[in-house]
Amino acid sequence: MTTLAFIGDLMLGRLVSEETARRPPGDFWGTTLPVLRAADAVFANLECAITTQVEPWRRTYKAFHFRAGPDAIELLRVADIRFVSLANNHVLDFEVAGLLDTLDHLDRAAIAHAGAGRTSAEARRPAVVEAAGCRVGVISLTDNEPAFAAGTTQPGVNFSAIRPSREIIEPIAESARNLRAGGADLVVLSLHWGPNMVEMPPRTFREFAHRTIADGIDLIHGHSAHVFQGVEPRGRGMILYDTGDFLDDYAVDAVLRNDWSFIFLVDVENGRIERLRMLPVRLRFARVDLATGDEADRIRQTMVRRSRDLGTTFTEGASGPDVLCVEQPDTIGAD
Repeated sequence: MTTLAFIGDLMLGRLVSEETARRPPGDFWGTTLPVLRAADAVFANLECAITTQVEPWRRTYKAFHFRAGPDAIELLRVADIRFVSLANNHVLDFEVAGLLDTLDHLDRAAIAHAGAGRTSAEARRPAVVEAAGCRVGVISLTDNEPAFAAGTTQPGVNFSAIRPSREIIEPIAESARNLRAGGADLVVLSLHWGPNMVEMPPRTFREFAHRTIADGIDLIHGHSAHVFQGVEPRGRGMILYDTGDFLDDYAVDAVLRNDWSFIFLVDVENGRIERLRMLPVRLRFARVDLATGDEADRIRQTMVRRSRDLGTTFTEGASGPDVLCVEQPDTIGAD
């Protein structure tokens, strides 16, 4: 059995970056660190550039520009983060130079990435992560910030509209087929999609997710909303519509609770997802911890509510009462 951990947005810039000079890297991850390290690989969205460049993106209006210093790499290493998606609306916040620095820092640290590159071909190129005998292929794209889109000779992100149409889905399906032909056991689609602070995915996103699962994607790793959304098993696949935030310095919305999320643990056996286990977490300023007590109960109840209209059934099993669990339908009751 291989266990893959999926988490949401990591915004390591601004005040988080300032804290890296004062605190050891492991402190930022709090009580989640043993869980992350116990997984065979951790996958996340990197919601900032890693660079010392000071000239921000000015070609189009942006309210926020996120930049972390090179020491952010140590934060990723200490939590055994093996892959980061770069297809998002912040990786070019400090222009092309900041993106190129980010690519160089990740490559030197041997942290896999996808979704951005020096050309459109490189931005579309999937990553492959080896995790305890499971070969995981990851495709990354975003529908955010069209001005960031890579071109034939222009660095940028893998930008695409999100709709359940053949012309959008077929390149993803082709990439999935190529990954399997190259030996991938599991194919992940990492999506930075949709607007901020939305509890439920729109119908078009659900239809898109269903179509991509039918066309060869095993797991959708969604992010962008800053709040977690529901989960949905679909055939042999699993859809994490949005994994929320995980580490940042953001102000907290008292209603939508962008300071609540999960570690999403995906158990894989022989290239097949067996179950999804979700451990609730609580974000604080530049730190994340496992949630406890009544707050953990409220986080779990919120996930159950947000998944209800998706038809998802949660089970209790060997993982214990503190963990929300979703079994693939034909594994329920299996030995």
